[in-house]
Amino acid sequence: MATQIEFYFDYGSPFSYLADTQLPAMAHRNGAEIVYRPILLGGIFKATGNASPITIPAKGKYMMLELDRWARQYGVEMKMNPHFPFNTIRLMRGAVAALQQKRFGAYHPAMFRAVWSEGRNLGKEDALRELLQSAAIDPASIDGDEIKNQLRANTDQAVARGAFGAPTFFVNGEIFWGNDRLDFVEAALKRAA
Repeated sequence: MATQIEFYFDYGSPFSYLADTQLPAMAHRNGAEIVYRPILLGGIFKATGNASPITIPAKGKYMMLELDRWARQYGVEMKMNPHFPFNTIRLMRGAVAALQQKRFGAYHPAMFRAVWSEGRNLGKEDALRELLQSAAIDPASIDGDEIKNQLRANTDQAVARGAFGAPTFFVNGEIFWGNDRLDFVEAALKRAA
């Protein structure tokens, strides 16, 4: 069985987007499997007493520099979404539904692109509905109790395992936080091989 990279993410996390651009190649290089775990970053912040860096003026300003640096380092397109921050609960329910309906490969990259390179306002229902439909996901399916409960369970599980932000990764039970820890994630994959 392939070693797994558990990836706890929220589409509202720009650093989750950056990490996501690198994970498939890393997994391929190391014969690993990515296990996607959609979470609510706001729920993690609330449970752990953490806050978004954007809420602290100096840290928020520095975060903008770091996002640009990492995008250049990775060679990926990224622009700050003019509608950021917005509530991602329905986007993340969409990720859970996409996983359950085996439509994740269509939904996931489209969602990250929409937020972090196209600057779409996904706080608006029609924009989200359009993305869901383009991935062949019935928009009504994201409102079911099973979807809501799974998203809540993923978030609670992340907190119970020590997560306090996103992206958070686990390899063989070892926790890593932040896209800037991907070298450590890869080292853990090599140790597991």
